[in-house]
Amino acid sequence: MLVVLGRLLFSAFSNVFQKQLTHRGLHPFFIVFASYVVLAVICLPLLWTFNPSQLSSHFWINIFFAALLDMAGTLSLVMSLSKTDLSVFGPLNAYKVVISMLLALVFLGEIPSLQGFIGVFVIVAGSYFLFPPKASQGRIWHLFLQRGVQFRFLSILLFSVGTLPLKNAVVDGGALPTTVFWCLLGLPLAGLAQLLFVHDNFKADMALAKNQIYPIVYLGCLIFLMQFMTMLVFSQLLVAYSLALFQLSMVLQVFLGYRIFNEKHILRRLAACLVMVAGSLLVLNA
Repeated sequence: MLVVLGRLLFSAFSNVFQKQLTHRGLHPFFIVFASYVVLAVICLPLLWTFNPSQLSSHFWINIFFAALLDMAGTLSLVMSLSKTDLSVFGPLNAYKVVISMLLALVFLGEIPSLQGFIGVFVIVAGSYFLFPPKASQGRIWHLFLQRGVQFRFLSILLFSVGTLPLKNAVVDGGALPTTVFWCLLGLPLAGLAQLLFVHDNFKADMALAKNQIYPIVYLGCLIFLMQFMTMLVFSQLLVAYSLALFQLSMVLQVFLGYRIFNEKHILRRLAACLVMVAGSLLVLNA
């Protein structure tokens, strides 16, 4: 439980640093690249704590696809944070269990029970409380049409698919090797994304980053701790139980959005959290 609690705290505060850095003018892709540089610096000395040659080919295949999907998911995540409130971003994590259920339906042929469908309905209903009523359009439409929310759903999809090879890599190689190579393989992938899509911004971002060294280092450390604790949880619990526990972070994110970024509608969004957590538990128990 201490590991789960630590994972929730490190995840929430890493999102805070990511959002603060976007507010200070850094491009989301550069923030992801810079955080992977810090992760690589942390992980290189850890290569001497285990023998990489003993890791199986099955591990290498899984960790490559996990690192690729999670790096792309992180890019979408930071893009989302740059465009939406943290107190909206957090509760949307409940849709991870919905997307996981749909993926299992399409690719594994798992037909959800009535309880599963009720849980999905409860999660969508909880979304209703994230925004106040709009005169021109319904609250649900207003939510889904926001660019930041769309990036959030894309990140959830990528992380949900990436959970499968990540879990396999942990089972094959252990928590620490999986974390180390998740970080090291993510760096060239993040650099490639920076080069292909936003290379024109690199000099300007580097100039801004000179005054943001400490937040970037703190962000990298938080992501490393979050990822290592995620691996520890995956090594001890089923993926479904892990996802259920991770839903609890949305309450903290709503509170941090209110306290740090002065976001509005705090009571409404806390109510949305409670409803969506209940829906997530219904789906996962089904």
